[in-house]
Amino acid sequence: MIGTLSKKDFWVKQAKNIGTIILVSIPFTYISCPNCFKSPKYVWWALGINALCWIILWKGNTFVADFTDKHYSWIKYPVKRLLVSIFGHTAYTCVAIVCIFYVMEEFFDISMGNIWTTITYSIVFTMLISLVLYSVSFLKSWRELAVESERMKKEVISSKYESLKNQVNPHFLFNSLNALTNLVYEDQDQAAKFIKKLSDVYRYVLESRDKDLVQLEMELKFAESYLFLQKIRYGDSLMVAEQTMKAQGFKIPPLSIQMLLENAIKHNIISDDEPLQIELSQDDGYFFVINNLQKKNIIKSDSSEMGLANIKARYSFFTEKPVIIDDSNHKFTVGLPLLK
Repeated sequence: MIGTLSKKDFWVKQAKNIGTIILVSIPFTYISCPNCFKSPKYVWWALGINALCWIILWKGNTFVADFTDKHYSWIKYPVKRLLVSIFGHTAYTCVAIVCIFYVMEEFFDISMGNIWTTITYSIVFTMLISLVLYSVSFLKSWRELAVESERMKKEVISSKYESLKNQVNPHFLFNSLNALTNLVYEDQDQAAKFIKKLSDVYRYVLESRDKDLVQLEMELKFAESYLFLQKIRYGDSLMVAEQTMKAQGFKIPPLSIQMLLENAIKHNIISDDEPLQIELSQDDGYFFVINNLQKKNIIKSDSSEMGLANIKARYSFFTEKPVIIDDSNHKFTVGLPLLK
């Protein structure tokens, strides 16, 4: 196999390409040397030499096009891509024509005519063909980007919906109200604070559901309210350590930290004998949520993996930096890139 083609298909494709090049070279031969067609002796020489020139030019410029395709995207670097393409094709065409002229006149004693006329015609034809090929390439890139953008929008919307659904689901509300019921009789001041934090959680969910990114400070305040409600429920069995952070100037997809906290609480044992320890930290442009692993003996659920997949999909829409996921050393670590 050569690439995705079998050896036979590869050579058939190459033969078709060379046949196309030879057909294209015929009118160019007539334009550059109309008198050659008056003599059968010279017409085959002229056709052969021009066909060889076109093969050299075509294949070389194909290499230039492949190089620019690999290193410069139409979407990310359109101006640089255009300038590199123009310079590359022009430079290669000029060098190739000069070399062909030198070889033909020096070794075969064949006059190739006016070199500047040939270079001009070659550059014009090369640019015209390249314009067609690059137009097709640009349209394909544009279409792929449009399809990818639409797919990412759907994934972001789906992720937002999942986050919102997880926050306002009946289980979360039931558990919160149940904890509040017990708290009212034990500590009315704490109960009032609990109600305030619960309202803050739902207010933030409603305010951020239509946003792609939010300030890290706002997300941390929301996470603080969420953790307050959970710590009332679990007491000292839930331990949270938070390092000093520089949140100003950074953004993050809404509800992403909460989703990681919820997964840690949902999928790990939380008891007096086995407290769940969660650490929030910031380092090297990432926000980390780390918890000790003590998984519950329950049937494996896809909810955690779906949540992480949604977070990664949302981040891929804004940055090329990956979401870090690591479950070694009896800890589960997720690193979220901080966006500026």
